[in-house]
Amino acid sequence: QVRLVESGGGLVQAGGSLRLSCAASRNIISIVTMGWYRQAPGKQRELVATITDGGSTNYADSVKGRFTISRENAKNTVYLQMNSLKPEDTAVYYCYTRLRIENYWGQGTQVTVSD
Repeated sequence: QVRLVESGGGLVQAGGSLRLSCAASRNIISIVTMGWYRQAPGKQRELVATITDGGSTNYADSVKGRFTISRENAKNTVYLQMNSLKPEDTAVYYCYTRLRIENYWGQGTQVTVSD
């Protein structure tokens, strides 16, 4: 089992930056994949980015070139650096991982981008 706690959300103007953090309650060095999803009001939850234990990354087309996912195993933390934010990036952002057959989610952190 693992508990995920996100932080770093907030209100920012379009074009600004935020860095989200996801702190895990256990060592993540052996966790193959961790990622970020987001859910805007009235929309389905969607994948934003994932990172493997080997450092391979994957991004949604809508955030490529603007967002960067990274992981710091020594701190059991995954980050999402978000630059050039747009109003359409407004959503609740969730940290995610999967251990064996179970999915784990954080409680979410709100990101609001004003135009």
